[in-house]
Amino acid sequence: MQNVPATRQQLITELLTQGVQVINPQQEHVSRHGGAGPSDHQAMNIDGVTVMVPIYTHSAHRSPWQVKHEASGTTRLYNLSIPVKEISIAHKPRFYDRQTADGIPATLHGTDVLATTVLQTCIRYENRAKACQFCAIGQSLAAGSTIARKTPQQLAEVAKAAVELDSVKHMVMTTGTPSGSDRGARILVESAAAIKAAVDLPLQGQCEPPGDAVWFQRMKDAGIDALGMHLEAVTPAVRARIMPGKAQVSVEQYLIAFADAVAVFGRGQVSTYILAGLGDTPGAILSLSETLIDLGVYPFVVPFVPISGTPLEHHAAPDSTFMTSILQPLGQMLNAANLRSSDIKAGCGRCGACSSLSSFEQATA
Repeated sequence: MQNVPATRQQLITELLTQGVQVINPQQEHVSRHGGAGPSDHQAMNIDGVTVMVPIYTHSAHRSPWQVKHEASGTTRLYNLSIPVKEISIAHKPRFYDRQTADGIPATLHGTDVLATTVLQTCIRYENRAKACQFCAIGQSLAAGSTIARKTPQQLAEVAKAAVELDSVKHMVMTTGTPSGSDRGARILVESAAAIKAAVDLPLQGQCEPPGDAVWFQRMKDAGIDALGMHLEAVTPAVRARIMPGKAQVSVEQYLIAFADAVAVFGRGQVSTYILAGLGDTPGAILSLSETLIDLGVYPFVVPFVPISGTPLEHHAAPDSTFMTSILQPLGQMLNAANLRSSDIKAGCGRCGACSSLSSFEQATA
C-alpha cells in the first residue's frame, strides 16, 4: 500500500528529512555539493513551494523517494517507484554564466534568493576541537570552487547581475567568524554598503552576536534589512557537544543580543536558525521558541541535514514525525503572535526552502 503524505506540509517535511534519489540527473539543473549553507541538495518546486531537498546525503541514497526526468519533458516524484506527482527542478540561472571582473562565480539558493558566504574561513573551523561538528564551510574553499574573502565590489557586481538577469528578490550574506570582537559584523557592513550602492535589493546579514551592540545600528545603517544570529541548538549540553567553540557564547548572551537587535531592526526582522535532530527535545525547542517569539525573533527551525565530509555525516536525520511535533505547534505560535515568514524582508526565514515551517504557518493561519 502506498504511504503518501496527505498534506503539502507533510510531504515537504518527508522530503526534507528523508531526501530524494535523483534517478537521471540533468546537467541544466542546479544542485550543490558541500560548502557552507544548505548543502548536498537540489532546489525543487513542490506544489508551488521551493524546497531544498537533500540528494547527496546518506539518507537520500536510501530514501523511498525518487525523482525521474521523463522523455515527455516532465519531472515526476515517485515513492517506492510509484508515481506521486509532477514537480519541477530549478534550472541554471542566467547569471551563473557571468563572472565578476575578477573572475568570481555567483551562487543562487532557491529560485529568487541570492546567498553568499563573504568570509569562507572561521576561527572555530580551523580548530577541530572547537569546530561545529555539522559545518562544511571549508569544503568549497578546499575544492577551489570559491575564494577565502569576497570583496564588496565583487558582491555588488554579482548582486546587480542576479537582479537584472534572474529577477532575484532578496539576498543573504553569511560569514565565517573572524578573530575580531565584531564577530563578522564589520565585514557585513562593508559588503552591504557596496551592494546597496549598486542595486536596490533587500539584504539579510548573518553573524554571531557582536561583542558591542553598536554594530547592530552600523549594520542597519549600511543597508542590512534583516539579521540572522544562529543558535543552531538550544540546550547547553547539546550545544557543548555539537559546537564546543560556538557554545561558549551562551543562550543567555544570545537572548540579550536578540533584544538589542530587535530594537534596531524591528520585530520579525531578526531570526535564528535552529537545527532540529541534534539532541534537543521538541519541548526544549518549543520552549525557547516561545521566548524568542516574545522578543520578536523568528525561530527558523529546520531539520538537521548531515553533510558529507563532516564529523556528523553519518548522524541520522530526524524523521517527519519528530519534525511535525515541533513545526505544527510552532506554526500556530507564530500565527498567534502575528510573526510570519512572509513579513521578513530578506533571508532564510523569508525563503523558507530548508524547512516546511512556512507551510505549517499557512495551514494554521
